Parts: sequence; structure tokens; C-alpha cells
Amino acid sequence: MADGENDQRPDAARQRRLGVALWTRLAQVYMRNIHLTEQRLRVSGLSAAQFDALAQIGAHEGMTQRELARRLLVTQGAITQLLDKLERRGMIRRCPDGRLNRLVLTEAGRRLRDSVVPGQERFQAEQFAALTPAEQRTLLRLLSKLQRAQRSSDDPPDVSG
Repeated sequence: MADGENDQRPDAARQRRLGVALWTRLAQVYMRNIHLTEQRLRVSGLSAAQFDALAQIGAHEGMTQRELARRLLVTQGAITQLLDKLERRGMIRRCPDGRLNRLVLTEAGRRLRDSVVPGQERFQAEQFAALTPAEQRTLLRLLSKLQRAQRSSDDPPDVSG
């Protein structure tokens, strides 16, 4: 075995462990944030998913269910259930447009969104306050880079070892 091959094995193992450590830490931060978000939104009678839907629909009135599902990274079945709940509560309307449903907020949905979004924006800003604004921009840039790399890879990686 060549000297260079022997030297690379510890580096490859360290890199794999680092990858797992990064994934674990990212998941922990995300899960904690979701837990705290759910607690905050419960006061308004919303889940995090319902908040996300109201915020997206409000920002993109007339979007289709499929577009919303893609933005929220959920299945068509999940988006249907989510929208059913919001529609029953009088927060959204589905407006038929041919074979599509366009989504709009009702007046009640708009009021709820307008009352909840500013507090959620402040809360999320507080969650990242431990980082300087420059660090926050760097983190966003790095996460965007990872997201683009994931999108460009259609096939899941080989996890057999």
C-alpha cells in the first residue's frame, strides 16, 4: 500500500464523522426551533405548517395547491389535509381555475396572518441573534449552497458502506 493511501483513510473517516456531526447538530437546532415555534403559534391556534401555509398564500395570492406543496416540501395528500383544516376554519378559499385550485386568504385569514407574522419574524430573528449579521448571511449562503447541491442530485447516495 502506498504511503498516501494510508494517510487518506483517517482523513476520510474524520470527514464522515464530521458529516454526521453536522447533520446531527443541524437536526437538533431545527427540531428545537420547530418545538419553540409550535409552542408560540399554539396561542394563535396554528401549527407551524398552518402558519407556513398562511404566510405563503398571503405572500403569493392565487398560487395553486401544487405550488404550495412544492414550497412547503410536502406531498399533495398532506397539503390537501392542511388546506382542508384551514378552509374549515375560514382562513382560506380554494378558487377553481380549470382543473386547478387557486388559493387565497379570506379576510379572517388575512387578519390572522397579519397578526402572527410580525411576532414570528421577531422570534426567528431572536433565534439567530447569537450570530452576527455577517455570520447569519454566511450561514444562509452555506445552507443555500447545500440546498442547491441536494437539488442537483436526483439519486440518493449509496449508504451501503
